[in-house]
Order: sequence, then C-alpha cells, then structure tokens
Amino acid sequence: MADRTVLVSGGAGGLGGAVTAAFVSSGWRVVVPVRPAGGAELAALPGEAGDGVLRVAADLTDPEQVAAAVEVAGGTAEAPLRAVVNLAGGYAAGGLVHETPVADFEQMIVRNLRPTYLVTRSALPYLLEAGGGSVVCVSSRAALAPFPGAAGYVTAKAAVLAFASAVAVEYRQSGVRCNTVLPSIIDTPANRAAQPSADHSRWVAPAEIAGVIRFLASDESAPTSGATVPVYGRA
Repeated sequence: MADRTVLVSGGAGGLGGAVTAAFVSSGWRVVVPVRPAGGAELAALPGEAGDGVLRVAADLTDPEQVAAAVEVAGGTAEAPLRAVVNLAGGYAAGGLVHETPVADFEQMIVRNLRPTYLVTRSALPYLLEAGGGSVVCVSSRAALAPFPGAAGYVTAKAAVLAFASAVAVEYRQSGVRCNTVLPSIIDTPANRAAQPSADHSRWVAPAEIAGVIRFLASDESAPTSGATVPVYGRA
C-alpha cells in the first residue's frame, strides 16, 4: 500500500499520462483532478482499470473545488500528501501585442497561472503538516526565450516561474521545496498534428520529462529548491 500521495494537476493532458504512470510505478498514491463533465458536482470518479490513479472532478480555476480536490489528496493519514505537480495549463496562438485583445491575454494567465496558484495554496498546509514535501511547477522555455505571437502565454509561463521561486523562498525553512521544469516542444499527438512537418525526433518525450519531475518530487532531490530545470530534448 502506498505510504505517500502526489497530486497531479493536468494529469489528463498530453504530459499528464506519463507523469502519473511514473509516480504509480514508484509506489505513490496518485490523485488527479479532472474537469467536471456537464457541470457535475465534485465527486470521486472511477479510474481506468488497474491504472492506480484516483480521479476527482474539479474545475482548477475555482478555489472551492480546488480546495475540495486537495482535501481528497491530503485526507489519507496512511499516505500523507508529500508532493504536488502543477501541469495544468494551455497554449493559444495569437497576434503581435497590439493585435491581441486583452481578454485573450488574460485568458492565458487564467489557464496557466491561476491553477498553479490555487492548487499550491491549498496543498501547502498539508505539506507542512506532513513535515515537508515538494512542489513541482511546469513553465516553458518560452518564459526565457519568447517567440512572436504568444505574449500572453510567454507572460503567464514567466509568472509561473516567478511564483515557484517565491514559494521556494517562503517555505524553504519549513521543509517544503519548489522547483520548476521548462520544456521546449513536448512530443505529444496534439503537437505533432499542429506541426506535421517538424522534426519530431528533436522534441522531448513526455516520459523523459516525467522522470525529471518524479526526481524533483522525491527525497532524492531533497537538497534542491528554487531550481529551474531545462528539459529541452534536442529542440
């Protein structure tokens, strides 16, 4: 039986499957919030047979639903919440800054920063109660090397990086670590469909990123907090 729990936001996404599988294979209890279908109330959802993942319905932009989902993750004394992985986010292409409506710009902040903030804020009391733990956030290489037509996305991912740095500083003395990984282009079916002519062999595989995230969540990386880890592959 698992003796520790990890909460993986965005665990149903292109990277999420590899991340949840990595934690399950390492013996963690894995809790994944998923967006409710048709406005359903928060409830435990059946997982795929034998995949070892507990799915809980929650809108990650809603503070009350996030708190309830985190409570499920932190509510098992035999397997306390010891790690949080913030994968939830999204990308939408746009125009140059003067061509981008403010609503589109703000939507990138809502999709990428708000879930990271809400999940981390709700999880921190459980991590502190457990005597410490790890928060892993996912930013993007674009936060350090922007490209045209994505000001909202670039700004949101830079904000995720700044937020993670703030958490690392505020909770270091309490035994809670916070680190950030920065992928380039992840080799997912959606990204292949969007860029069919690209050299996909240069992209980073989800399983490769998952291994880095699992390491940052584990006791093996105990001395490490406030790190920004590139996971670029050869892209």
